[in-house]
Amino acid sequence: MSHIRELELAPLETWFDNHGKIPLIAGPCSAETEEQVMQTAQLLASMGLTGIFRAGVWKPRTRPNAFEGSGIKALPWLNRIQQKTGMKVAIEVANAEHVQLALKYNIDIVWIGARTTVSPFAVQEIADALKGSNLPVLVKNPVSPDLNLWVGALERINKSGINKIIAVHRGFSNYQSSHYRNQPRWEIPIQLMAMHPGLPIFCDPSHIGGRSEWVHEISQKALGMGMHGLMIETHISPNHAWSDADQQITPKALYELMRSLRMPDDKTGRHQINQELVQLRRMIDSIDEELIQVLSKRMQIVEQIGHNKKENNITIFQLERWNEIMDTCRQHAKNYGLNREFAEQIMQEIHKESIQIQTDQIKILPSISSDSPKPE
Repeated sequence: MSHIRELELAPLETWFDNHGKIPLIAGPCSAETEEQVMQTAQLLASMGLTGIFRAGVWKPRTRPNAFEGSGIKALPWLNRIQQKTGMKVAIEVANAEHVQLALKYNIDIVWIGARTTVSPFAVQEIADALKGSNLPVLVKNPVSPDLNLWVGALERINKSGINKIIAVHRGFSNYQSSHYRNQPRWEIPIQLMAMHPGLPIFCDPSHIGGRSEWVHEISQKALGMGMHGLMIETHISPNHAWSDADQQITPKALYELMRSLRMPDDKTGRHQINQELVQLRRMIDSIDEELIQVLSKRMQIVEQIGHNKKENNITIFQLERWNEIMDTCRQHAKNYGLNREFAEQIMQEIHKESIQIQTDQIKILPSISSDSPKPE
C-alpha cells in the first residue's frame, strides 16, 4: 500500500485554482437538460463560485427504471459551459468508453463513483484507458467501508501515470437506521490521510447526509478534520431534480454556505502538535461519536424489550440471560484483544442504564445492587 507515496502527486494548488478560497467542486447530481446545467453554472460563476463544475452524465442507478443520465448528448452542454463561464467541468466515468468520450469532448476532470470503486476490474479498465492522458481523477470511496479497496483504486489510477488525484469521501452504505444517508465513518478517510499525507481528500456532504439540511454541518466537520475541499450538489430547482432531489441545494444556498464555512489551519497550533498525533486524535473523535450512536441504538432496543416485558408480564432481570451476556462479553474481549476486566466494567455500566430504562417503563423500583447489574 505504498505506491501513492512512491509516485509523486501534483500538489493540489498546481492544478486546482481556488483563488485562496475553500476548494469546491459543485453542480447538479445529473445533467438533465442544457438549460438546467447552463443556468446552474452561470449562477455559480456570477457569485464567484468558479471552482470545478460537476454534473452526472451517466448515472449508475439501483433500479433500471430510474433516470440514468442524459449520456453522450450532455457532453456538448458541458463544452458550452467551459466556453461561456471559463469553468472546468467534471463527469463520472465507469468504463473505458466513458473515458474515451471524456477525452474526445475535452472534459477537464473525471471521477470514479463509489459503485465502481468496489470493482478492481472496472477501476483497472479505467486506469488503462487513462494512460498517457494525465487527466485529473477524483476517486470516491467504495460503498462498503473497506479502506484497502479505496487505496487499491487510488494506486491503480496512480500507477497508470496520473499524478493529479483527489480522494473523495462520500460515506459508506449503512443498513441500520440513521439520520444520514451514508455513514461518515470518519476514521477511514482519516486513516487514508495519515497513510498518504500528500493526497488531497475532499468530502461529499451531499451523499453523506442525503438531505440538504445536513450539508453545512457535515462540510464544517470535514474541514475541521483536515480535509482539503468539498464536493457539493447544487441545482437551480432542487425540488424538481430528476435524481437525488433531497440532497441538492440551490446555488444561492451554496454561496451562503461557502461564506459561512471556515478552513482551520493546523499550523497555528500553540503546541506544534505533530501531524500524526493530530490525525490519531481525529480518529478517536470519530470513533467516540460512533460509540455514542451505537449506544443510543442499543438503548432504543432496550426500550422495545421493556415494552415487550411489560405487555407480557415478564420480569426485568433474569440471571441466566445476564450470565449469557457476560460470557459473550468475555469472549469478545478475548477475540479482539481487549482487557477482560475493562470490558466487564463497560458492560456492567451499560446494563445499569438498561435496567433503569426498563424499570422506569413499568414504574417499579426493584432492589438492584449498584455493583451487580441485573440482566435485561
